[in-house]
This record gives sequence, C-alpha cells and structure tokens, in this order.
Amino acid sequence: MTTRLRIMAGALLAASLLSGCDRIEQFVKGSSQPAPVAIPAQQDGRVAMLLPDFTQLVTRDGPSVVNIQASRENASPQPSSASQLPVPEDDPLYDFFRRFMPNQPPQDQQQEDSVSYGSGFIISSDGYILTNAHVVADGRQIRVTLTDKRELRAKLVGLDKRSDVALLKVAAADLPEVKIGSPADLKVGEWVAAIGAPFGFDNTVTAGIVSAKGRSLPDETLVPFIQTDVAINPGNSGGPLFNLRGEVVGINSQIYSRSGGFMGISFAIPIDLAMQVADQLKTKGKVSRGQLGINIQEVTQELAQSFGLPRPAGALVVRVDPKGPAARAGLQPGDIILKMNSQAIDSSKDLPMLVGSLGPGTKIKLVVWRKGFEKTMEATLVEQAPDNENNAKPASGETPQGYQFGKLGLTLSELTSEQRADLGIRGGLLIQKSQGPAARSGLQPGDIIMGLNQNDITSITAFEKALASSGGHAALLVKRGDSVLFIALRTD
Repeated sequence: MTTRLRIMAGALLAASLLSGCDRIEQFVKGSSQPAPVAIPAQQDGRVAMLLPDFTQLVTRDGPSVVNIQASRENASPQPSSASQLPVPEDDPLYDFFRRFMPNQPPQDQQQEDSVSYGSGFIISSDGYILTNAHVVADGRQIRVTLTDKRELRAKLVGLDKRSDVALLKVAAADLPEVKIGSPADLKVGEWVAAIGAPFGFDNTVTAGIVSAKGRSLPDETLVPFIQTDVAINPGNSGGPLFNLRGEVVGINSQIYSRSGGFMGISFAIPIDLAMQVADQLKTKGKVSRGQLGINIQEVTQELAQSFGLPRPAGALVVRVDPKGPAARAGLQPGDIILKMNSQAIDSSKDLPMLVGSLGPGTKIKLVVWRKGFEKTMEATLVEQAPDNENNAKPASGETPQGYQFGKLGLTLSELTSEQRADLGIRGGLLIQKSQGPAARSGLQPGDIIMGLNQNDITSITAFEKALASSGGHAALLVKRGDSVLFIALRTD
C-alpha cells in the first residue's frame, strides 16, 4: 500500500513539473498567459524555486523602447569688455584700452546648449512615443534613437507637467509598438521589468517586484504612483515598466535617493492615466481636468475625535473658493468628504486623484460629515486653474491687548479691522504666544485662529464660548501665511 502511494505521488509530481514546463514553453512562444513566477522542483528532498525568465520579453518588446535626447539653449551672459579692462570707464585712458586691448569677447550673450537624456516607448506603429515631460520640457530639438540605430527627429505633440507625461511624434511607419496592460490588475509582490538607458547605457534591462500601489508623493497629488524596487537611474526616466506578459503597466518617472543614485525605491506613472493624458494631448494639445475649488488635509485620529467621526477617514475641507463649484454646492470649512460618486475616500490623497480624472462640466455627488451627521451634496466641476491665494499679512503697528489661556498655553489678541481687511477674513484671533499644550499641538506665534469645531471665531468671547462646549476636543481652523489648516488641540 505504501509503495502504491509513493508511485501515485511521484506521478502527480511529474505531471505538475511537465505542466509547468508546458507553461514556460507557451510563454517563450509568445503566449498571452503570464510566465509562472516560480515552479516547484524536487531537489534532494527539498522544494527549489525557479525565478522568472525575461529573455523573451526583452527580445519581443525591447525594440519598442527608444532613447531620447533633448537639447536646450541656455543663455549664459558673458562679462562685458568693460569689466575686463584695467581702468574704469571714467578714466581718460579707458578709450585707449578699449580700442587696443586684444581678444575682447563679444558683449552680447552667448548661447550654450545643454542636453537632457531619457527613454521612451512607441505606443503606435505610425510614430507616437510616450515619455516623461521633464525629459523634453523646453527642448529646442528632440532626437529619438531606435534599437536599429536609426536617429529620427521628433516633434513635441504636447506635455503635461502635472502628470509628468509627454507625447512625441516621429515621421516613420511600421514601427514596433508596445502592448498596453492594466495597472489595476497588478498585485503587490508581482515581478516587473524596466528597459531604458541609465547613464546613457542603452537597452539596459532591470527587474524587481511591485512594492506598493497608489503612492502619493509630495507636490504630486494627481498621480497614484506604482512603487517598485526595480533599479532606476538617470536616463531611465520615461521608459516603460513591463509585467511578465510583456505589457506596459507604467512609465518610470522618479526615484527616492539621498545620493542621486538608486536606493531601492522607484516610482512609475500608471499607464492608464498616462494614456488618458496622451489622448487629450493628441486631440487637443493640452489636458483639461475638473476642479472642485477646495483645499483639503488629512484627517488624523485627534481631528476625527474633535469632529465626532468614528474613525480617521475622508478629506477635511480647510478652505472653500467662494466662486468655485464647492461653494455653490454648499461645502464649508470643517466638512469632511467621505464619498464621491459612491466611492469611499479613505485618505485625503484619494480625492484629488478622483476629481482630476474627470473633465470640466462633470456632475458629482458628495457625502460629507458635518457636525455629527452625514449630508449629501451635488456639484459640477469646472476647469482646473491656479489658485489665487491672498498673500496679505497682518498690518504692523501697536501690539493689541493679549488674552491669556493658561491651561492651553495660548496668548491671543483680536485682529483690527484693517488686519481683517488685508487678510480678507471676517474675524480671527492672532496667536501672540504659544507654549505648553498649544506648542506641542503645533500652534505657532503668528497663526490666526479662524474657527473652532466648525464655529466661526470673530472675538475672544466667541472663542471662550466655543471652547467651553468643545468637550475636551478642539479642532482649530488656522491661517498660517498663505495656507489654511486644521490643528487638533486637547483642552482637557
């Protein structure tokens, strides 16, 4: 009986190994099925794992990757001949030296060329190429080199700096094009590969795994980056990130580095977002995005408690453009946006990505948390435009009377009418001194308290009243320079 079981187990293992070999052969022949990440093999009684093979991917899809050179003109002013003469202009011998001093440089500016290097990939056989905007921005002349050593001059169709995507066009036909994949199907831990030209070494292949998805980087609120540990270095920018099926799932864009070189963390723009940008650049020459007209911040545990929210979630509204769609919909500072079009907002970074993916004129439905209750609102997005912040600062003059709140560590004063007019606000209290609990909470001298738990603060009396009913948790709406934010202050 034992011998029969051993024979059956051996047959099953052999069948499994043969099945794995068949899958490898299918991938080598160009099957659309993904290559197995690892295949178990019996070796000395232990299970060994085989790593993926990228050779067929590189052979088939490598020719669709290109090198890009963008030359720029940099005006570098040269010192005038007067600055190199041994006498000043008012000296009687100035004209003599000016006429007879040899080898004087021209007094106009001399143009010097600088070259930016990067990578790109062909998305259509008639010559459209995707790359990073920072690779070709301000490029006077853009040249593309194919793997067959052909050099083609490229035309910049358009670029979008906010997503760091640019679209180029070369005059050629029957070019090898990449296959576009779905970043939504990527799984953390999945194998991926990059092809590019780091430091000018063309057709360099590096591989790694997906480390995380939906990363939000500072000053990059519109792109849910794919984080990988694929080795990316200067020159890889704009190149493709492939999955094991040979499909492009991202554009390699940035690295996290303290030395300037690769440190194990790199970021790629999801290809579906990049293709949406490319379609708009191709048809309109620019990218139009929706805008709600608000400034938001993350909801911390302390702020959630202050607003009576069961758990930290959503996007906390700190400023509403009085002429924007959010104001027309009825949104107010202190509202917490929990859902947009039935999609939950788990983090504040989710909202700009969702709104930015929609065009102007799109109607959206918002679920907000206001003073302990959920409220539904509707808004119509407008085209995104730069915010015009009010840069006014409190007027200087005599120091107004200060009111001390010893338990909080705050010394406050009421704003004068001139200060309120300069700042464009109806009220507010100026923080003269911050120490103890206030300082530990992050409040600073010069901050202006405009609200407390969604109550407008126009005077010391209003502050005292709102503080008394805060229940030990106060969320202060604070204006700091040109920005507005909520700060949680423990009052118990």
